[in-house]
Amino acid sequence: MLTPGPISDAGWNAAAYQGLELIKSKLGAETALVQTTSPADFEDSMRDFASRGFNLIFAHGFEFTDAALSVAKQFPDTYFVVSSGSATSHNVASVTFKVDQAAYVEGVLAGGISKTGVVGAIGGIELPSIRLTFEGFRRGFLSVQPKGRMLISYTGNFNDVGAAKEAALAQISQGADVLVHNADAAGLGVFEAASDKHVFALGTFTNQNEVAPDVVIASAVTSTPDAFLRIATEVKNHQFHPGMLEFGMEDGMVKVVMNPKLESRIPAAAIERARQAEREFPSATTAPTPTNH
Repeated sequence: MLTPGPISDAGWNAAAYQGLELIKSKLGAETALVQTTSPADFEDSMRDFASRGFNLIFAHGFEFTDAALSVAKQFPDTYFVVSSGSATSHNVASVTFKVDQAAYVEGVLAGGISKTGVVGAIGGIELPSIRLTFEGFRRGFLSVQPKGRMLISYTGNFNDVGAAKEAALAQISQGADVLVHNADAAGLGVFEAASDKHVFALGTFTNQNEVAPDVVIASAVTSTPDAFLRIATEVKNHQFHPGMLEFGMEDGMVKVVMNPKLESRIPAAAIERARQAEREFPSATTAPTPTNH
């Protein structure tokens, strides 16, 4: 597995590492992990793994797509799986979690609790998948507060906690009283800012409610470990078919987990509205059309 950042981020990379560990324990697989520090490492790391005989290589990030397509041509018997990837080939798959669905629900929740009518979003690098997540959140928020305003900032880095905190503080100074992030390890800075200024925040990819239990009201959680185990099992059983693989709320792979420690501070109507938005997804393929409440 290749990750673009540290597995200690309590989010994006941590979820992938949990998947790798699950594959190791459930399938008895030999596993290896490398954190890439720059795009120059992408192809070399993939080529190293493939030449060592690994059957399956996870590249955990949209930015690995081109490198995977290139290296895969040299190792036709090795499968490459790119998280949030944008292309496929006969031995390259892209796996996408519809986090925008959970972000929509989080947006509905934010709309029910924001007193200022201003919410903020902090991203790392401006990738298509992150823009899609923020768009889901925006739609959910505006479905409750049609005249509301959403601030969006990108730090250009997934690991700079300080930069994310400064971006969050800047948004708070402009009135944002609920913050969401899609910034991997840097997202911890968003929680720090929320804690310092006593505003609410929302988690992404893993259950981050315990990371900052006094400010994180809910988390958009993906079942990344289960999805990775499913893929690895299919590869082991020679049943894997590369393609654009999608997991969402409809198959239980994406959900919103409320923080029970903070539920008493959230209006019951806001929670019920969010739950109602969540219930609309099993039969939907995209975020529901926003309606004013």
